[in-house]
Amino acid sequence: MILTASVILTLAALSLLIVLGNVLFWPRVRAAHALGRVSVLVPARNEEQTLPRLLESLRGEASIEEILVANDHSTDRTQDVIDDFSSRDFRIRSMTPAPLPPGWFGKNWACASLAEEAQGEWLLFLDADTKLEPGAVEALLAEVQARQLSFLSCWPALEMRSFAERLLMPMLNFVLLTLYPAPLATLRMEDASLGLGHGACMFMRRAEYLRVGGHAAVRGEIFEDSRLAQLWRRHGLRGLCLDGRGIISVRMYRSLAEIWRGFSKNLFPAFRHQVSFWLFWLLHSAVYLAPFVLMWVPGPTAGLFMASAACVVGARLALAARFGHSWWSALLHPLAQVFVLALGLASWLSVVSGRGVSWKGRRYLQAEAP
Repeated sequence: MILTASVILTLAALSLLIVLGNVLFWPRVRAAHALGRVSVLVPARNEEQTLPRLLESLRGEASIEEILVANDHSTDRTQDVIDDFSSRDFRIRSMTPAPLPPGWFGKNWACASLAEEAQGEWLLFLDADTKLEPGAVEALLAEVQARQLSFLSCWPALEMRSFAERLLMPMLNFVLLTLYPAPLATLRMEDASLGLGHGACMFMRRAEYLRVGGHAAVRGEIFEDSRLAQLWRRHGLRGLCLDGRGIISVRMYRSLAEIWRGFSKNLFPAFRHQVSFWLFWLLHSAVYLAPFVLMWVPGPTAGLFMASAACVVGARLALAARFGHSWWSALLHPLAQVFVLALGLASWLSVVSGRGVSWKGRRYLQAEAP
């Protein structure tokens, strides 16, 4: 048991070191100015509630040549929102993608359809629930020029208002930044495994986007953002994901039910193989949850488990300081961790049972009928 406790402590301490490296050295997109011809591309399916805020935030950006919104067969007032903004800004116009072809995921098809119509040298794909800060587009242009990139994704600031959001949404950054050494990606540009993207903000030069095959190359991927970032690097092109706080923010979900539905669709599909998923699940069970229970069991391992729990809370507090999370969410980490583990099991069961995952009225990864 002492050996097991020592291994868990070692892994918890290593996770803390990775988090501290990310907190201290992950570069942010800097406020700067540069000019370019940018096409903003927004896939939108039933986004009447979120789209107005995004479009309003885009209207003051001088470097934007056009703002194309793909109304992906919405059943709400999404088209009315687009028409209203089009009447006030000539750069804003809508298009309707053709019916979804077999083998494509809806967002990927909408993005590919938008790219076909775009005229700008640079393509900026934005989710409808995002908001850009003033000067964001010029800052992106300056960043790609300074770093000699043709692909730049921004990890957005997370807007969290309800209790469920403040408790659970910080786990998104915890899951990523305990495993992914973001500063290393800036030093090893040739390493495709370090390719990372966030679909809320994907900025890329149009010529290279076409060269790698665009969204058609990741047509059946739920995590098309990171798959595209990895594909970029495999083609020998320069791409990075940087901390985009101060540039872009997103309120992904608003309630416990939305958080469950949103993440259950992609937690298990994020992994290429079942083995990697179960290793992830075991890591989070044994290292990020079990010590909070086992440290109360009297015996020679109690101190080791207490130290492990302290490493986990320390990592959460460091992330809270860097990304503006509520400090109390770090102290309630075990509760959030149980939620993530349950979410993982539900996501796994949906896929392996053949039911697939559902999002915005479409179902993916279903078992084929015999």
